[in-house]
This record gives sequence, structure tokens and C-alpha cells, in this order.
Amino acid sequence: MFKNAIILCATLAAACLAGCGPFWVDPYITVKDSPLNWVEIHYYNLKRTPIRRIGVYMNGMGHVAIKKGTSDLVSNDFAKRYQDDDWSDIKTKRINVDPAHVKDLMQNLVNYGVLDREKTGRKSGKDSFDRFIAVKVNINNNTYSAQENIFEVDPDLAEQLLDIIREFDNPML
Repeated sequence: MFKNAIILCATLAAACLAGCGPFWVDPYITVKDSPLNWVEIHYYNLKRTPIRRIGVYMNGMGHVAIKKGTSDLVSNDFAKRYQDDDWSDIKTKRINVDPAHVKDLMQNLVNYGVLDREKTGRKSGKDSFDRFIAVKVNINNNTYSAQENIFEVDPDLAEQLLDIIREFDNPML
């Protein structure tokens, strides 16, 4: 009797551990239609003085906002250095695209590992970079936000992010 109770408890514990909560979330998901999905990309060209900045924000409804210029406002809506000479150097463009296209772009980023927090074996061998790119995402309530240079961590993902910037802005990077 006691042996059966132990087996039952062990079985219930194993079932609970397997299904009660995710200990590891699969970063390679299928993107669902949702207006709550969004991607925010920030790119800096460090070769130019002053630093050229580009920001692209897109959400699941197909709204895309592109900001570019040398002002800190491009990448920080709460920037405080309003006395800087380049404070007003910002251009903003808003466009609407097909939500299915935005969903495909997001799925491509997921396939390239934008939600993969364990980016092992992909790090670039370069010591310094002339370009910086960072990304923040919320896709199907899975988030990723880090202020690390994606060129250093995952060069393939960085190129995919640059392709999105080129698609909506076609800047001289």
C-alpha cells in the first residue's frame, strides 16, 4: 500500500513538472496574428560623426514608424539633451503595410533566433564594430530586450534586422 502511494506521488510530481510550467520556452514559435506583436530595431552607424541613428518600429497591425537622424530622440523618446546642436535632427515617417507581410517578417526573425536567449557558437570574432544594432521584440507574449550589439552576438540575425531597415527606409548604411 505504501509502495503504491509513493509511485502515485512520483507519477503526479512528474506530470506536474512536465505540464505545470515552462522551465524552458521554445524560442522558435509560429507567429500568430495579433496587434500586440511588435518589433523595435535601433541601428547606429558609428563611422559617421555625428552618429547616424535609425529606428524602425512595426506592430502586428501593419503600422510601421521609421525615425532617422542624429538626435538622441531617434532611439530615446525621453532624451534630455535638448541643448545639443543635433536635437532637432530627426525625421519620422509612418506607413501602413499589410499585416500579413509584417507577420512574415516577424516569423523570419523568429526563425533566425531573435527570441533565442542562448545564442551559443554564433559570436563574431571581431574586436570592434563600426555599426551597432539592437532589437526589442514581443511576439506571442514572448519577449526579448537587450542593449547588446547583435553584430557581436549573432551576425546572421543582424543582417536580417538590417534587411528590415532597408526595406522600409533604404538608407545609406
